[in-house]
This record gives sequence, structure tokens and C-alpha cells, in this order.
Amino acid sequence: MKIVVCMKQVPASSKVDIDPETGAMKRMSGETRTNPYDLFALETALQIREKVGGTVTVLTMGPPQAEEMMRDAYTMGADDAVILSDRKFAGADVLATSYALAQGIQVIGGADLIICGRQTTDGDTAQVGPAIAEHLTIPHAAWVAEIVDVNEKAIQVRQDLVSVSQISEIPYPCLLTIDKDTCVPRLPSYLLKKATADRPIRILSFENMPDQDLSRYGLVGSPTSVERMFAPPEGEKQVYLEGSAKEKAEELFSILTGKKII
Repeated sequence: MKIVVCMKQVPASSKVDIDPETGAMKRMSGETRTNPYDLFALETALQIREKVGGTVTVLTMGPPQAEEMMRDAYTMGADDAVILSDRKFAGADVLATSYALAQGIQVIGGADLIICGRQTTDGDTAQVGPAIAEHLTIPHAAWVAEIVDVNEKAIQVRQDLVSVSQISEIPYPCLLTIDKDTCVPRLPSYLLKKATADRPIRILSFENMPDQDLSRYGLVGSPTSVERMFAPPEGEKQVYLEGSAKEKAEELFSILTGKKII
């Protein structure tokens, strides 16, 4: 089975620079980390590979610094890594991002199973995974909470959909978005780090995409735009109350009523 896991680097903190013209984050301006939800997606893929065999390829779109995340994926057990990196991809919204990733999946020969994290911690749309499936015209299941069964022809999953849980069996090729806590992501392996130190990471640019219509990619291909983006203001500092239990209760009541919380 050929499994592709879509991953993304996200800001490690709120201290990032914002492009004043496009409203987009400057991805190179601050520290980054692997999107936490994507670690559950990768672990799910590795467990499926252990059960039915196959390969796991990690795919991302971003600047060259994404190689660090790809190396980390190698230390967890990924077989191959591909980065879509081109200035023409910059500033993409959900539609343009998912289209570029779908094109990248076609370039590497498609996949039997595509797995994404439920959402990213920077955009929080939870839409890129399902949009990839739509571009590829394959079935998908979002918000997967459990892999119930997997075989060579189909995969059975449990979805937690707010007020109901649903068991679905989906034939390949298909796409899943994995919720957190579906599994426990494994720790990086030092032995795998040494073994994969020289393993190549494939870089794909706009020139490699099957569709050379520039209006489908990046900021140009994005029908939506961010009107304003800013770091949230720092919250108030902790307040320590002193005195007896009664005195502290009275002071707390005074603070909360003063702020019109109660």
C-alpha cells in the first residue's frame, strides 16, 4: 500500500512577522514546529504500514526550512519525503494549497491512502484535507477518531461528528483526516536518524506540476484573503490573593464583579 501523509510546519509561538500587503505570515520569520495534529496522522500511517505493508511518504508545501520537519519524519519511520517549494505557491489559501498538494500527489504517482491531521494550529480551518480529496475526486472521511479495521481493499474508521459517532468503510484510494488522541505518536529513533542522515528529500517546484495554469496556485489562485492578522494581546498577569479563606473569597468576588464577569 502506498500511503501519503500531508504535514505542515506551523509557528512555534505567536511571535511571527506579518506581510503588511498580503496579510500572510512570513514563514521564515520565527521558530517553527511540526503541526501537532500531523504527528497523529504520521503515527496512524506507520501503524497501518506495519499491519498491511507498503510505504509511507510525507508531503509538505513550504519554504526550504521544511526539510527539518521531513528529517524528523524520517526518524519516526517515514520512507520518503517530498517538499513543494516555490515562490509561486506563497500566500495560498485553502483552495490553492489543497490544489497544489493534490497536484504534488499526482506527480509522485498517486496514493492508495492519503492521511492528514484534522487541522493546523495556525489556520484552524480543517478544510485542506477534504479539499485535496475533492481535487482528486476520491472519497474521504474527516475527524477520524479510530481506525477500526484495515485490509488490502478498504479501511474502516470511526468518526466522532459532534453529536454522533459513525462507522464508515471506505475503498481505496481515499483520504482521512485524523483527530488528536487517536494514537500515541512514537518518539524519534536515534538509530533511524543515523540511518537516514543521507536519505534524499525530493523538492518539487511549480515547473513540476502537471497543471501549469498559474492562476490555480499561491496568492493569485486564492479566492479568499486574510483581511487582518495579528498576534493576540497578552493576557493579564496572575493575581495572588492573600488572607483568610473568607477574605480571599470577598476579594475575588469584588474583582469579578468589577470586571462584570458576575
